[in-house]
Amino acid sequence: MTLLLGSAVAIAFVHTVLGPDHYLPFIAMSKARNWSFVKTTWITILCGLGHVLGSVVLGFIGIFAGLALHTLEITESIRGDVAAWLLIAFGLVYGAWGINRAIRNKPHTHIHAHASGTEHQHVHSHRGNHSHAHTAADRTITPWILFTIFVFGPCEPLIPLLMYPAATDSTLSVVFVAVLFSAVTIATMTALVLMGTFGLSYLPLKPLARFGHAIAGVTIFLCGVAMYFGL
Repeated sequence: MTLLLGSAVAIAFVHTVLGPDHYLPFIAMSKARNWSFVKTTWITILCGLGHVLGSVVLGFIGIFAGLALHTLEITESIRGDVAAWLLIAFGLVYGAWGINRAIRNKPHTHIHAHASGTEHQHVHSHRGNHSHAHTAADRTITPWILFTIFVFGPCEPLIPLLMYPAATDSTLSVVFVAVLFSAVTIATMTALVLMGTFGLSYLPLKPLARFGHAIAGVTIFLCGVAMYFGL
């Protein structure tokens, strides 16, 4: 049991760090949508819970129903493909919307003439004029889209490497292993997202601000591609 608990911590940490789909989408969306650290944290934790609970529930169903491990591994593989395609689709749609938004908001110059005969010019964009179209509903839907995608995303090592071996000991052992794995996974996700978000705040990214949504969409798309091909 000590070995299993230690393995749960190590596997959860390594599994999360080596899977950029666990944190890059949140970093990109946080920067693009100007989420606060508090909002970024709770969205990451919420999606992390959805991510681990899907595999935990499936693992318990498999153990108590006496399902073969191979059956659960096939199910997890299908869930992984679904999650990857959802990331790809969401990334494409969001990226296309971001590109269109960036083109519409391209800064341009206006020349103002005054009655006194003096003229001056200033750089102007229509970003503010269109911001009302993406307010409350937009802010509410995006986190839940990410949550839905992460519910489908499996924790591949949890069931075969931890839950099934723990089941040979006792049900309580399975609970301990699942809870510890889930806690470490969510904590690692949150730490990586906050470190990435905090680090980006120090980079001179203001010239790219107009393309923030497009970059976020491309990032999510690439995470889906990497997830699908096991990169």
